Amino acid sequence: MSPVTIVTGGSRGIGAAAVRRLAADGHAVCLSFRENSDAAEKVVREVVDAGGRCVAVRADVSREDDTEVLFRTAREELGQITGLVANAGVTSPMMPLADQPVSQLRHVIEVNVLGALLSARRAVQSMSTARGGNGGSIVFISSSAPIHGGPGEYVHYAASKGAVDVLTVGLAKEVAKEGIRVNTVAPGMVDTEIHVVSGDPERAWNVAGRIPMARPGDPAEIANAVSWLMSEQASYATGAVFRIAGGL
Repeated sequence: MSPVTIVTGGSRGIGAAAVRRLAADGHAVCLSFRENSDAAEKVVREVVDAGGRCVAVRADVSREDDTEVLFRTAREELGQITGLVANAGVTSPMMPLADQPVSQLRHVIEVNVLGALLSARRAVQSMSTARGGNGGSIVFISSSAPIHGGPGEYVHYAASKGAVDVLTVGLAKEVAKEGIRVNTVAPGMVDTEIHVVSGDPERAWNVAGRIPMARPGDPAEIANAVSWLMSEQASYATGAVFRIAGGL
């Protein structure tokens, strides 16, 4: 049977690239989206038209009940869950921490940290061999932001992704004997729509001069790393944070 993988935030950007790549690898994929149903359905159609299996579920990963619906739908529509790509994440307009509204701080932490925790919690419940599952793989999408801290721009975002990196290490050790591998892909500057929210839609190219490779990454390049970590070729990889950042 084909692996069954949930990709949160799978309608656009890195998430959509991961859905396409995993489907091409033979995964049946359930993607979550929060608002843009048209974008989600477009990705589903692409996968199905190529002969794959894919469904989309509207879900806010920071809400426990939405997460439950997401995992239940994936199980009912596609089969026993064997993988999670916890990609859903948000940023906010760039400004110093002292000027960030509390509502923005709360939103970033709830989606990026609580959302990752809830998704991972539910994935372990589904996949752990100690709980009747068949094992599997969890891949978080973090960021290279914790390396430089995001000063003057998004310290809170960098902090939220630093939490994901720590979650990776701890959870990997916790479930290693339950048939689950846990890793993280930490992209650098990638050319996606997330920069619209930051207030600089062309930011990926505007800061290209800071990157040793002199260009931002493409979502498909991040999806390649996700694909490897979800595969049997990465059978001895767990607790690792793989930075894919063009040398930054």
